[in-house]
Amino acid sequence: MMVSTKGRYALRLMIDIAKQGEAGSLVTMRQAAEREDLSVKYLEQLGGALVKAEVLKSIRGVSGGYLLARPADEITVGDILRATEGSSAPVACVEDAEKCQRSEGCSAREFWVGLDKAIESYADSVKLSDLVKRP
Repeated sequence: MMVSTKGRYALRLMIDIAKQGEAGSLVTMRQAAEREDLSVKYLEQLGGALVKAEVLKSIRGVSGGYLLARPADEITVGDILRATEGSSAPVACVEDAEKCQRSEGCSAREFWVGLDKAIESYADSVKLSDLVKRP
């Protein structure tokens, strides 16, 4: 699995919001973009996907912004990557066996399924709070 800029930037955004949230403040995308040296427009797109996935909460209004929808120790890296990247499947047949005519008797399919499970398991074992603690 190759994580795109969506996944990488979403993770940086979530770490930033979690760090700021420890102080009890809402975070605007402009503030996060300045701290992380990222595009505001791009972060706004990612914010929508993260709100839809219920890991981020949006507060509208003049003094609005974003905050975590759940505590950082209840959000995994897997939650964030699935919200922005979709599946972690390394090959198409892992997601949908019908995409490959040979998946029934494929000697390699079991390997790909195992790799997908290992990726998912690791991503789900790392909590956002673990990353916030790192320098």
